[in-house]
Amino acid sequence: MEWIDTTLRFITAEARELRPGGETIITRLADILVIQAIRWWIRQAPAAQTGWLGALRDQQIGSAITLINRDPARAWTVASLAAEVAMSRSAFAARFAALVGEPPMHYVARSRMHLARTWLEEEKATVAELATRLGYESDAAFSRAFKRFIGASPGAIRRSKNG
Repeated sequence: MEWIDTTLRFITAEARELRPGGETIITRLADILVIQAIRWWIRQAPAAQTGWLGALRDQQIGSAITLINRDPARAWTVASLAAEVAMSRSAFAARFAALVGEPPMHYVARSRMHLARTWLEEEKATVAELATRLGYESDAAFSRAFKRFIGASPGAIRRSKNG
């Protein structure tokens, strides 16, 4: 691909000359190369055609996944997600499950719990903070959901990370 060679030559020239703004140009061009490589992989790799990654290629289901990830605390329902992407509830639920491999609300809960685990490990967030940030009515409801999806309690995860 000619554009890759041209871009790499441009990055090399910027690195040699070290002009004002050169570091920013190099960073942006490197970002573009990475994005293009990911796009190519998504188009070519069989593994990228299924699951949530493959679902991102579907305009409506991909939009729903983006909405869920951008606002994990929102009280999502199948109906609200379907409305957001201009689909009927039943058509949305069927297409989401077919493309993602799990029902929409299971995906919502699982993505929340993986986010909670990250926050628990990296930010040392409390159970109460996590429950609030992820839209749970109570710490207990959050803790039960966390254990169901992660396989361990929030406290056990915290203790394992703190050694």
